[in-house]
Amino acid sequence: MSPAPRVAPAPTKRRLRRLAMATAAACAAMFSAQGLAASASAETYPVGDLSTSVSNFFLSPDTVPGANIWTCKPSAAHPYPVVIVHGTTSNFGAAGAMLGPTLANEGYCVYGFNYGANSFTLGHLYGLGEIAQSAETMRAFVDRVLASTGASKVDVVGGSQGGMMPNYYIKRLGGAAKVRTMIGLGPTNHGTTMQGLVNVGRTLGILGLVNDFYRLLDSPTYPEQEDGSDFQTALFADGDTVPGVRYLTIVTTHDTTVTPLTNAFLHGGDSTNVVLQDLCPDDPVSHSGMSFDGPIKQLILNELGPKAPGFKPSCTGYGPNV
Repeated sequence: MSPAPRVAPAPTKRRLRRLAMATAAACAAMFSAQGLAASASAETYPVGDLSTSVSNFFLSPDTVPGANIWTCKPSAAHPYPVVIVHGTTSNFGAAGAMLGPTLANEGYCVYGFNYGANSFTLGHLYGLGEIAQSAETMRAFVDRVLASTGASKVDVVGGSQGGMMPNYYIKRLGGAAKVRTMIGLGPTNHGTTMQGLVNVGRTLGILGLVNDFYRLLDSPTYPEQEDGSDFQTALFADGDTVPGVRYLTIVTTHDTTVTPLTNAFLHGGDSTNVVLQDLCPDDPVSHSGMSFDGPIKQLILNELGPKAPGFKPSCTGYGPNV
């Protein structure tokens, strides 16, 4: 007679516990590996330069890689969406060619819009209309960004008029409650003398005629951005800044559009003014090249992120002298 088969002993509680722990560890490792693979395969957006900006002006005036992705949700590391604001006679595709994909690659939700259209815009040439109306456009766009992302506030990066116009939104249209950081690159705060031409026009009594011509061309933004204009006087009559908003203004000594240079500065509150050449004396970048400058990019990333005290950028990757 064959011996009776042996019956395996019932698993003990200790064995069951070890089996459960081993299974959980294996699952955790599997999902961790999947997470790493997903992170490693995340899309990296191509970062443009000045030539990309020129191309975008004509071929892609409304968008740049990595921006205006309305499914984007801010991360814990970068909880505030970034809104890029172009300047006069520009558009988002041109202004955001480098900054848009750079910020997206850093993990930010990035957005941009066009404003200030008139009869000469033709889908490309923006920033020409009344600044107050442009600020209304910004208000609607920021509200859309906040509703889409669920964020409490946005950070703003703007150049030239795009660094000044948001101040109207912040000060006059309720933007102070919705903007955490305002970064201006060569902004036309307080207006510009255009290397003294505005003053010459006043002295000769012809500035009014010139401004009437701008208005005839449906481009009131030009007289509104003049040094001493009624618009600038009213905008900053109650101070440059508002409580609760952080301001960073960056200027370059090679700027021939915003003059005098110190007009761009904001004073009071949580405001910081930086002359680029104090940090990188050899940087040749001028007004229109600031969005493509390496040290400026580093200053922007520091301001939006760690905001390290005494931060000094590496003086490499200078922008063009345009």
